[in-house]
Formats: sequence, structure tokens, C-alpha cells
Amino acid sequence: MPTIFTHPAVPLALGLALGHARLSPRLIGAGAFASILPDFDSVAFKLGIAYADQFGHRGATHSLLFALAVGCIGAAAAPWLRTGRWRAFWFLAFCTASHPLLDALTNGGLGVALLWPWSHDRLFAPWRPIAVSPIGAGFFSARGLTVLWSELFWVWMPAFAVGCMGWASRRSFAGRRA
Repeated sequence: MPTIFTHPAVPLALGLALGHARLSPRLIGAGAFASILPDFDSVAFKLGIAYADQFGHRGATHSLLFALAVGCIGAAAAPWLRTGRWRAFWFLAFCTASHPLLDALTNGGLGVALLWPWSHDRLFAPWRPIAVSPIGAGFFSARGLTVLWSELFWVWMPAFAVGCMGWASRRSFAGRRA
């Protein structure tokens, strides 16, 4: 899995690309939280639930159904998020879904239960360039640094580039209207 430091790259890049006129700071913050929310399933290890179980790590909370459920919660919280219900729904569902999609791009683990509950299969992307992060204290090691470098290269740099292109487009478009 990418680290909890990297999953928020997606909502932060979208926030930069689309700007505060479209995405309120609260919605961007909620998107950052939603992007790491699927990894709360790691508490399953403490409860004795096996990694490969449907409620284990990268199980049900890494599904598209879970992402849609988070989107529904976001729609209900839209007034607090200072946005419309549909925008909150789609943004938070997308940010949540970005988590298992990034995890599917890693080179380790058992895959993600993206289609749970319809399928219990764990899926990987056909191309897996992101180094998988060690779970727990193993993160603070030479391997952890390798993972951070991999995430910087494969996630943060492309996300930042997309965010900057969106920001530049907004600035250019605003300049033409003035």
C-alpha cells in the first residue's frame, strides 16, 4: 500500500487543479481524510482478523461500494462541507476510491477487494510500479525510504503536475475573461 502520507495526494492535487471556488477547503480536507479511511481496516490485525479475510486489510473497506457509502455520508454532510450534495458525494467517493486504486498499483500484498461484496477476489493492476509500504514500525527503515521515494516518483510528482496544469488553466482562463 502507499503510505498514509501519499493517499491524500489525489484530493490535494484536485484541490489545486480546481480551486477553492469549486472545492471548499473543508471538502478538500474531508477528501484527504476519505483517501486514508480505507486503511482503518488495519485495526483488523489487532482483532485477530486475517489479512486475506473479506474484512481484513485491503478487504471490504477497499471496495467501490465502500467508496460510494463514504460519498453518501459526504452528501449528508454537504452543508457543513460548504458545497452541494452531488459535489460532496462524487468528490468523496472518488477520493475514497483512489485509495484502493493506488494500492492496486503496488508490488506487494494480496491485492484489493475492489468489487466486494459481489466478488471476494483480490485484484491488482496489470502494471504495479509503486513499492509496497511495510506495515507498522518497519516503515522506519531503509525500505521505508525506498517506499517514500517510489511514492514521490509515481504518485506525488504526477499528482502535483496535474494540479499545476489545472491551476495554470484556471489562471489562463481567468486572464482571458478579464
